[in-house]
Amino acid sequence: MAVYTVHEPPRRNDDALAHTERFTFVRDGFSWPAFLFAPLWMLRYRLWLALIVYLLVLFAMGAATRVLGDGDWLLAISLLVSLLVGFESSSLRRYGLARRGWKTLGVVVGDDIEAAERRFFDAWAAGSVPRPATASVAGPAAPAASGPIIGLFPEPGARM
Repeated sequence: MAVYTVHEPPRRNDDALAHTERFTFVRDGFSWPAFLFAPLWMLRYRLWLALIVYLLVLFAMGAATRVLGDGDWLLAISLLVSLLVGFESSSLRRYGLARRGWKTLGVVVGDDIEAAERRFFDAWAAGSVPRPATASVAGPAAPAASGPIIGLFPEPGARM
């Protein structure tokens, strides 16, 4: 079973059905295309900042191996950097979507993308997933103090 995060794009002037068709499901886990073709994969998903950092790291490592005189490490270093991109591909995509104003609506589990979409939109129709118009942008509420504090923490409102 794969785990997917569901992302909602910024709202346009279109109906609700067209808006929900633009939702993106990002699969969590290792990505072979990101590992094998890291720069092309970053271009495909418009991860410009990640691409610049990736190229700068490879350039710096290449320059360091040339200065040290041992160019055999360059292949190993680029392989390790690509492996890192493969493992962190879903995090890079989520970061890129968040930078463009997309909201994370939730997490869904499914055998494949179609099953995950079906489960998410079934929960959406049942009302257990917040709608875009009613989704709260405030974080979780802080728990109220209900008595003495146990441990090495000061009393609420006490001077330090």
